[in-house]
Parts: sequence; C-alpha cells; structure tokens
Amino acid sequence: MHDARGGLLILQTIVLTAVAMLAFAANSLLCRLALQRGEIDPVSFAGIRLVSGAIVLAVIVRFRSERPAPGHADWLAAAMLFVYVAFFSFAYLTLSAGTGALILFGAVQLTMFSVGLRSGEKFGSVAWLGLALAVAGLVYLVSPGIAAPPLVGAALMAIAGVAWGVYSLRGRGVADPLAATAGNFARAAPLALLLSVLFIANARVYANGAGVALAIASGALTSGIGYVIWYAALSKLTAMRAATVQLSVPLIAAFGGVAFLSEAITPRLAAASATILGGIAMVLTSKSRT
Repeated sequence: MHDARGGLLILQTIVLTAVAMLAFAANSLLCRLALQRGEIDPVSFAGIRLVSGAIVLAVIVRFRSERPAPGHADWLAAAMLFVYVAFFSFAYLTLSAGTGALILFGAVQLTMFSVGLRSGEKFGSVAWLGLALAVAGLVYLVSPGIAAPPLVGAALMAIAGVAWGVYSLRGRGVADPLAATAGNFARAAPLALLLSVLFIANARVYANGAGVALAIASGALTSGIGYVIWYAALSKLTAMRAATVQLSVPLIAAFGGVAFLSEAITPRLAAASATILGGIAMVLTSKSRT
C-alpha cells in the first residue's frame, strides 16, 4: 500500500513536470509567433499576458473548494516575474524560438548554480568542467558570426533567464502553489500596465485580434495555469532536479519553431545546444556537498 502510494506520487510529479515543460516551450512559441508576424508589440504582449494570467488565477482561487493556505506577499517573486515577462517579450523581437529558449534556460541554470554556491554547496571538478562548457557554449552562441543571434536580444533574454531562475527558487516550498502564483501575477500586472502607459504616451504600441488572442493564451494558459503546475511540481523536486528538467525546454521550443514557425536548426544552434545542455547536465548530475 505504501509502495503504491509512493509510486503514484512519483507518477504525479512526472506528469506535472512534463506539462510544465510543455507550457514553458509553448510560451516561447506563442510570443515569437505574435511578434514575428507583427500582430502585437512586446509591451502590449507582456501586459496582456500578465493581466490575463492574473484574472484567470484570481477566478480559480475564488471558486475552488478549499480555502487558501496562509502565506505572505512575495514582492520579490512578483518583481522577478515582471522582469522575466517584459525582457522575454522584447528579446523575441529578434531571436528565434529555439535560440531564445536556449539562452533563457542556460541563464536559468547558471543562476541556480550560483545560488547553490552562495548557499554553501561545494562542487567537484566534474561540475566545474560542466560550468566551463556551458559558459563556452553560450559565448559561442552569441559571438559575432553568420548565424549568431543579435547581441541585444541575447542580453535581454539572459536577464529574463536570471529573473526566472530567482522566481523558480522563490517558489520552492510554498504551501499553496495556486494562491502563491495568483498573488505573484496580481502584483506583477500593475507593473506591466505602468510600462504600457509609458509606451502608449510615445505611440509605440499596436495590436490586432490575433496578437491579443496569442497574448491571452500565453497569459491564461501556458503562463498562469502552467506556472501553478510548475509550483506544484517544485514542491516535490530538489533544486538540482528542478534545474535539470528545464534543460528539455530549449529542445522542445527549437523543434516547435521548426514545426510551427518554419525556423531552421542551424549548425551553430545545434553545437551550442549540445555544449550548453551537456555542460549544465554535468553540473547538475555531479555529486555536491554542503
């Protein structure tokens, strides 16, 4: 009985994690699709994404059967969510879905690795070799050349990755993933609206029905509900495992870009993917001690 219960919990964690990874990859595809076709500007996409996510989550929290678990307002998590969404949107003006996801989650893993070091974890030679490979892969990906991504876009996505790494770390151990995510979206949405007002004043916003629909899908489904699923999975994952599973997102996004956005997998992207993901996997699977 006990073993069956444990197996069920493991299966539940696997399913939650897999769905969350698909949602993360879908965010890259939806954002790139909207911006690539000029359906909407990045500020409007970010604002609609956060507001629609906040509304859907507030409705779910309001009508669910159980009462929210007691918690505190995590303003740092909300700020990191806003930074991630805003920089993510601007970066996808120039980056392909696969390249953007690779830079994003490369930065996420390096952020988590750095936090581990600061918290007292000690890593062996294999981990340091993996870190060196990951950094070398990122440098190669964004270095000047025929197939190199735009430097500004790469820098914006790297900042988004750092913010997402901090946001993920803040979500570990929350008592109520749904309420915590709803609160984060509710506090981040006004920041996005303020940014939109600043751009409206300069007449730099535009959107059509398709762009708004893609932003709502990203906010309500793959962001709002997707992040709730991720927070639920995080409660059952160690920090290293949480970082490891996200290595699948760039590959899902890259092949999704090929299938839905007619993007190409360049030799540079393929080589950088192998180097970065392999290096980070070495870091995350190596033994560490506190």
